Amino acid sequence: MTRNDLPQSDTASESAEDHAIAEKKRAALSFLAAAWDEAVDQGIDPEIIAHAALFAAISDLVEIYGEEAVSSFVGGLEPRVMRGEFTLPGTMQ
Repeated sequence: MTRNDLPQSDTASESAEDHAIAEKKRAALSFLAAAWDEAVDQGIDPEIIAHAALFAAISDLVEIYGEEAVSSFVGGLEPRVMRGEFTLPGTMQ
C-alpha cells in the first residue's frame, strides 16, 4: 500500500526514515493500548473493541488508499495470521 510496506534498501536516509516511522508506530500502538484499556475498564468487551478498531482502521485505509489497494492488503493478512504473526505468546490454540 505504501513504500513502507515493501522491503527497503539499506541507505542511511531510508534507515533514518524507517526508524522515524517505527517510532511513530510504537507511539500509535501505545495510544491505542491505553484507549483499549480504558474501554475495557468501562465494561466494553475486548472483542467488541477489536471489531470497532478493525472497522475504523479499514475505513481509514480505504479513504486513504482506495478499496482495491486495501482489499489486496487485507487479503494478504490471511497467511500472516496462519503463520502466527499476530498471536501473542501463550495464546496459541
